[in-house]
Amino acid sequence: MTLSDRLRSLSHEPLAHFLLGGLAIFLFFAWRGTEVDPASRTIVIDEPQVERLATQFSRTFRRTPTTQEIDGLIRDYIKEEVYNREALRLGLDRDDTVIRQRLRQKMEFLARSSAESEQPSDADLQRMLDANPAKYGSGAVISFDQIYLGEGAIAEARAKALLARLGRTDNWRGLGDPLSVPASMERATQADIERQFGDIFAGELASLASKPAEVWRGPVPSGFGAHLVRLRAATLPQPPKLSEVRQQVENDWRAATIDKREAAAYQALLDGYTVRIEKP
Repeated sequence: MTLSDRLRSLSHEPLAHFLLGGLAIFLFFAWRGTEVDPASRTIVIDEPQVERLATQFSRTFRRTPTTQEIDGLIRDYIKEEVYNREALRLGLDRDDTVIRQRLRQKMEFLARSSAESEQPSDADLQRMLDANPAKYGSGAVISFDQIYLGEGAIAEARAKALLARLGRTDNWRGLGDPLSVPASMERATQADIERQFGDIFAGELASLASKPAEVWRGPVPSGFGAHLVRLRAATLPQPPKLSEVRQQVENDWRAATIDKREAAAYQALLDGYTVRIEKP
């Protein structure tokens, strides 16, 4: 493997991104003039630091600070620096839940940040779309009838009895218990069904859309209880094209990639530790 091939391979490693991010933050704070050693008793406020304080003031208040305001900014910065160094010298950062959580958040941010600017290829997005076509599609359009059976264990027994009866007659209306939702729906989308019966019922119907029509099945659960259902017609949607749902797929890809990078970076760091757990 050539040197260029090794560098190209290394550029795709999550740990490399993580370490480079940490180096960038270290160099940034070094450039700011922040003391690495909190034990130092010397605080230097140089011209670049004063300019940065003035710039921060201008961005906040949208005007140039006066001489008196600059003096106040410098005094406040010195006070912050003194308290920060003394707190570190006293060990106040140790065993502090808030500080520990904040440092953890910064480390997680470092691990995730490299993936946020990464651009997926069309092949990456197409693989995610092919693996989850139902998630990005519009869903089936279904015409169906339903009989409400009530709640609890009795609904299971009623389902068996009614299924046997419906096998001998098509006179289904009036069977079951009354309910304030339609007994039948025509060409209903998944969103239409969810509004009437809830997402559990809608999901169950969608799973039946590819099965033979005109057959009573159940019990099918909903937020109300249990139902028998009969699909009379179902139009299955065509798989969506990447161009139609690209942004949604890319958002999901980026979220999954960020989680994967953070997990890999953490594992790489964890591998450098010896962990002993002593339980009572």
